[in-house]
Amino acid sequence: MDRVPTSTQQPVRGEPWAAPTSAGFAATVPVPGSKSWTNRALVLAAQATGPSEIRGPLRSRDTELMAAALRALGVPVQDGPDDGTEGRSWRVLPAPLTGPATVDCGLAGTVMRFLPPLAATARGRITVDGDPQARLRPMGAVLDALRALGARVTGDALPFVVDADGPPAGGHVRLDASASSQFVSGLLLSAAGYRDGITVEHVGPPVPSLPHIAMTVAALRSVGVEVDDSRRDRWSVAPGPVAPWSTPIEPDLSNATPFLAAAALTGGSVRVPWWPRRTTQAGDAIRDILTAMGVDVRWDGDALAVAGTGRLEPVDLDLHDVGELTPTVVALTLFASGPSRLRGIAHLRGHETDRLAALAGNVRGLGGDADETPDGLVVRPRPLHGGMWPAWADHRMATAGAVVGLRVPGVLVDDITTTGKTLPHFDRRWAAMLAGDGAR
Repeated sequence: MDRVPTSTQQPVRGEPWAAPTSAGFAATVPVPGSKSWTNRALVLAAQATGPSEIRGPLRSRDTELMAAALRALGVPVQDGPDDGTEGRSWRVLPAPLTGPATVDCGLAGTVMRFLPPLAATARGRITVDGDPQARLRPMGAVLDALRALGARVTGDALPFVVDADGPPAGGHVRLDASASSQFVSGLLLSAAGYRDGITVEHVGPPVPSLPHIAMTVAALRSVGVEVDDSRRDRWSVAPGPVAPWSTPIEPDLSNATPFLAAAALTGGSVRVPWWPRRTTQAGDAIRDILTAMGVDVRWDGDALAVAGTGRLEPVDLDLHDVGELTPTVVALTLFASGPSRLRGIAHLRGHETDRLAALAGNVRGLGGDADETPDGLVVRPRPLHGGMWPAWADHRMATAGAVVGLRVPGVLVDDITTTGKTLPHFDRRWAAMLAGDGAR
């Protein structure tokens, strides 16, 4: 019997969206700011010594939930002036963190893992909950770590309660972060506000998505926080002041990957402007992945340009550090010239949905051939037919369905609106790209 995603036993049904087919196009596709950078910036700005202006943030469900969580704790987060980017700026005015408060995490891993360490430095009772699916996501490691650092936390998963009485002592904590790098990042982002700072030592299988921890370290250093990451699997943050946030938010490279995949799959071309030459974002790995698949990838001024060549090569990839790209990569491997193997991604079973079960099931639902392995997937290309592509309340599952639909008539994504978690109006952006008008 095929497994189904464990986070929901039935797909979340919205108005089915007919994924359009395409025989090729040329478009420039700007994408909004990075969710990962935006939510890190918001958490640090809430602790700063003065007001922060966050320029070019992503405005999506996940980041709006983070802003709302800070407001619930007493921190004003206001709309700033229009700075000419797609995401209007946010102005954050630091204030004492107080309860009672209720925080809604939705299905946002960054909110459910980043907010509790910050809430522990407040005063008062803070209740944290989220969507029904979020209650099944791993949380025990970070909550146990907070208790070891002197915080009072009741519960081991959503919903849970933090009874805060000012900054905890902090100190050294050992935890297994093999389920999510967010366990480490969440502790580090608020560590400067703990009386003794925090040293996090990972014990267990390798931490997934290490670029996201590198991003956290870079974010902390950008606001003057002292971080020692010189030892493998050990990160130390010293107590001290946090300077106001001043760095513009980079475009979200992971959100750009479905658009680049569209060019690779159809023989079209896409330019994504303002792609950073150096970045800690996991999405940057798409450049090497597409190159390995035989796609033409090059720099065009400040843009990354991708053009399909009419053929996709099979790949054997370890995606452990960039697991968020897996749904897009699976969509491409369905049309490769041979079988592909994706490894190192067992941790995706604990994401918004069990992404490995969801991907394998969705592929088989269209007549394809995909099998789960202990740590990944094997995909064997074969002719596909139309049908429903459940999103499973997962934004990256939904965008993967859009990619598959470019080559398979009749693909229906059951809930395209779930893409609003990180990329509002995805369907309009997709249509504009296919029309050659860009995605705005």
